Formats: sequence, C-alpha cells, structure tokens
Amino acid sequence: MKTSEKIKAYLKLKKQVSINELVDYLEISRMAVSKQLSNLLSQDEVVKIGKPPVVFYMLKKEVIKKNGSNVVDDGVQKTIEENFLFISPSGERKQGMDGFLFWCERTNQQVEKTAHEYVKTLKKYDAFKKSGVIDGRDKFKTTFQEVGVDKIFYLDFYSIERFGKTKLGQLLLYAKQSQDKKMMRELANDVKPKIDAIISKYGIDGIGFIPPTVKREVQFMKELEKNLHEHVNKISIVKIKTEIIVPQKTLTKLGDRIENARKTIIVNEKKTFKNVLLIDDAVGSGATLNETALQIKQKGIAKKVIGLSITGSYKGFDVISEV
Repeated sequence: MKTSEKIKAYLKLKKQVSINELVDYLEISRMAVSKQLSNLLSQDEVVKIGKPPVVFYMLKKEVIKKNGSNVVDDGVQKTIEENFLFISPSGERKQGMDGFLFWCERTNQQVEKTAHEYVKTLKKYDAFKKSGVIDGRDKFKTTFQEVGVDKIFYLDFYSIERFGKTKLGQLLLYAKQSQDKKMMRELANDVKPKIDAIISKYGIDGIGFIPPTVKREVQFMKELEKNLHEHVNKISIVKIKTEIIVPQKTLTKLGDRIENARKTIIVNEKKTFKNVLLIDDAVGSGATLNETALQIKQKGIAKKVIGLSITGSYKGFDVISEV
C-alpha cells in the first residue's frame, strides 16, 4: 500500500491525528510524512486543523461529516454550495461547502453555527430580490433629483455584512483586477439567463454598455458584451478622453460623480429605440448609469431606459472603490 493510502486509512480510523503520531505509525522520517501530507492537502483530500504548535490532520469528508451533519439536514449545505465563494489573499479559490470550511478554519469560526448565520444573512438580503433581481429604483429616487432610468435592477449586492463580498462581487472584482478572461466568461455565463429574461420581459430592442473609466489591457465590459452574445442592436456609448483622466471610483462626492459622468460619457447614436437596456458592472452611487440614461432620453434615442448592474451597493449610494 502506498504511503498516502496508509495515511488516509489511519486518518479514517483515528479521525484526527498529529504529524508525530503519523511518524510513529509509519516509521518514516518527519520530512517524508510532511511531504505526503502536503500532497494530500494540495489534492484537497486532507485538511489541517489548528495552528502550530498544535496541528491535527483529518480527512476532508470526515470534517464535513463532523462539522456539517446538521447543515445537510437543514438544507443549509445546498445554499452554501450555490452561493459561497472565497478567494484568499494568495489567490486560492475555494467555493461551496469546501470553501466555507476553509474560510471557517481561517477565521476560527464554528462551522455549524456560522453556516446557519450565513444562510440567515443571505435571506435578509434576498428579501430585496423579486424574480431573482433587486429593484433599486427607490434608491435612485432618493439619491437623484432627476431619475433617468425607468427601472434599475441589480443582479446581486456587491457585499453583505460579516461575510463580505458576494459570489458575484468576488468574481467581478478579481476578474477585473487579474485581467482573467476565463473568469470573465464564467461571470458572463452566470448572469446571462437573468439578462436574457429582462430583455424578453421588457421588449428590449437596444442595448448599451457603460464604457470603462480605468484603462486596462483587458476591459471587462468589452468581454462581457462579447460573451453575452445578445442579438439586440448595440447603442454607441463612448468615454471621451480628457487632459487628465479621473476615474469615477476616485470621487467620493455625489455631485462630483454626476459631473464626471455628464461631461465624459457621450451617447453617440443616431438610431432610435423603444426600450433600451443599459448595463454597468458595479453601481455605487449610480451616477454614471443615471446620467447616461438621462442623455439617451434627452437626445430622443429611446422612450424607456432599463438600467442593470451586475452588483450594487446595499445602501445604493455608497462608492464601490475597488472595481
């Protein structure tokens, strides 16, 4: 039997063991045991619990069985599998129940209790969703004197209390920051069904994508447009070059963000439409979306404008500065 198989068999028998126990049991060097454990950890078959000098190893499935038995019974594990994503500071991607266990271990959280709290928190935020989207128009009405969008939807909030960025929030942030086209395609595939549903429901005959304000080699909005494959006429919207480029995310005052959007975003379109869908990646204040919608109406390009953001601030007017 291979050494790795001996280790797994011993872990199954003893449930959790220290490296010293494995050295005594296998009668090989500590370095050799450490190498085997490192391989099993990288293969996601074993988890490490605790911090030096007190560290134990367990089979991953035993951890789930031990810490998540009630989670499975209550249907909580299914919710976690569908919604939880954690990307570590070093770039490790963990999702679902595996990711939740990983996060709980890093943050010294009790799994069962925290899992129920996570689901409870999701329900709080999901209460704002109808037909899978969040209606943000009331937030716009309390933020702007003149609202340009007839409707504004968020596909999800950017972050939630205690647990941080949502799955969509993390995918959006790291897809943009890492210039990862694969992750951008994944995000586009995730959001496409909801975007298609909005296009169908509201008879969308024109679609516009808010242009990026930060120069990057790979632009998320361009990749999103390409990967959505929407067979709807595209509206030309451009970000004009100024002597000094001032990204929206660097502005903290609402008035400054409105001025920035009003003077640098140009809807350069000669065709007319009935219903336009205007898509942005992340809405903080919503100034760019709202000003672009106002411009579309003022120029007579469309009678109705539906705004859509992949993620939005819970408060609706907070500035999302990371993306």
